[in-house]
Amino acid sequence: MPINFSPDRWQNVRNNARLWWAGELKRPLIHLAVKGNNPGRPEPSLPHHPFTAFYDLSVSAEQIVDRWDYELSQFHYLGDAFPAIWPNFGPGVMAAFMGARLETGASTVWFHPTKDEEIADIQWHYQPDNVWLKRVKEVCRAAMDRWQGLVQVGMTDLGGNLDVLSSFRPSEKLLFDLCDHPDEVKKLTWREHEMWWRYFDEIQSVLRPVNPGYTAWTPIFSEAPYYILQCDFCYMIGPEMFDEFVKPELAASCKRLVNPFYHLDGVGELPHLDSLLSIKELKGIQWVPGEGKPGAPHWIDVYRKIRKAGKLIHVLGTMDEMDALAKQLGSAEGLVYIASIDAADEKRAREFLRRHGAE
Repeated sequence: MPINFSPDRWQNVRNNARLWWAGELKRPLIHLAVKGNNPGRPEPSLPHHPFTAFYDLSVSAEQIVDRWDYELSQFHYLGDAFPAIWPNFGPGVMAAFMGARLETGASTVWFHPTKDEEIADIQWHYQPDNVWLKRVKEVCRAAMDRWQGLVQVGMTDLGGNLDVLSSFRPSEKLLFDLCDHPDEVKKLTWREHEMWWRYFDEIQSVLRPVNPGYTAWTPIFSEAPYYILQCDFCYMIGPEMFDEFVKPELAASCKRLVNPFYHLDGVGELPHLDSLLSIKELKGIQWVPGEGKPGAPHWIDVYRKIRKAGKLIHVLGTMDEMDALAKQLGSAEGLVYIASIDAADEKRAREFLRRHGAE
């Protein structure tokens, strides 16, 4: 059985997303993918891995996409949901594009410098034959050939500015560099900005125009260029350093993207929220409290601040938490909720969609 979606459904997704980004939808975007369909064919011998980098390079891009096709065929899509996948080579795979060593672990991917260099000695050059850049493009190309626009393929996780730099200056080294060699840090940050956009455009040239639109590792659909920016490193620095070393590059990327979001990861990043919200071009915030922290309703002051600044909000958590947050905020307009659920929860999911006008 093919993936359960159609061109007409895609048109609805486009229309609703367009209105949502413009602040005109008058309800939240709700993306619910329900697992439980029979794919109607034998399961591929290739196992399913959440990280595409886990597959040996001897595994063809077509085999990987066939496995993805099997996984997607097990879902049907409710509300504003659509079939989506993304080539996951680890957070900050751009470091591997620029020469860092990629290492796969039990449940994640790390990037390590191939040699110990002082920050003044680090030089990054575009490597057209880089094995990981070629691999990402091969997988994207195979997905475009296979699905012809039926499935939205997201941009791989290129990484955040100081996050990628920290792959070359690990542990506390980059923290010391911020104090001891600020000009070198800034020089590399802007060099990395140039490289990031070169990789973004190059990979998009493979995806577009077949791809329905733009997504990243979070499948918020956009017809115009979208990405969810981040700097997890910034939980270790204060607001003054954030404004000096992180914000200028983030603001520049926000100006180049039509629909930029920011991944605010953990309570250690909350001191930077006011600074982020002052970036006019930033469209929205994804707030992730962190492992072991209370759910969305506990952070109502954070969400109110984001909404007051006129930004969109990606809410993580359960459907009940989404309901509670919407009640606390007074409405669910400007929110987006994304989840995968089992077939046993479909009735409750449809009731959830009805409550929010997204059936």
